[in-house]
Amino acid sequence: MTARTAPGPLDLAAAEMMWAAYAAAHPAVVRACPEHVVDRFGDSAELADELLGLVLAGPKRATAELVGEFAARGEPLPRVGSHWIACDGAGTPRVVLRSTELRIATIADVDEAFARDEGEDDRTLASWAREHRRYWERTCAARGAVFRDDDEIVLERFAVVWPAELAD
Repeated sequence: MTARTAPGPLDLAAAEMMWAAYAAAHPAVVRACPEHVVDRFGDSAELADELLGLVLAGPKRATAELVGEFAARGEPLPRVGSHWIACDGAGTPRVVLRSTELRIATIADVDEAFARDEGEDDRTLASWAREHRRYWERTCAARGAVFRDDDEIVLERFAVVWPAELAD
């Protein structure tokens, strides 16, 4: 991927409509864990669309984000059971995801199973490490930081829970 177009603004009104539909269909789940965020994968419209496409096609059921990125945005770390509404590169909400597993690790702690579950590139650990290192070097630089191998990473597995026709 070479093109990097700034992603569009998140359509928060549409995201809240999606959340309301999910909450109406699954009130007990939402009562148990009502928090949710609206976000997208990646740092460009193209990457957001590419990674969301992998979620919609099925192989991507995990993601990784630096703890420092959450801190820089002033967001708490996710918790098991929490939700996020994943938007495409234009900012349109497409699916509701629910965190099913979380752990904190460094890049050296990531294993083949997690790399495979991220569903990206050739799904190997070598490819995962190479592409994530490249991504984090770029995103850290954009916020005036430097990626280091000992930076903490949130490794998250998730399920697609809405809309019903796309749910796992």
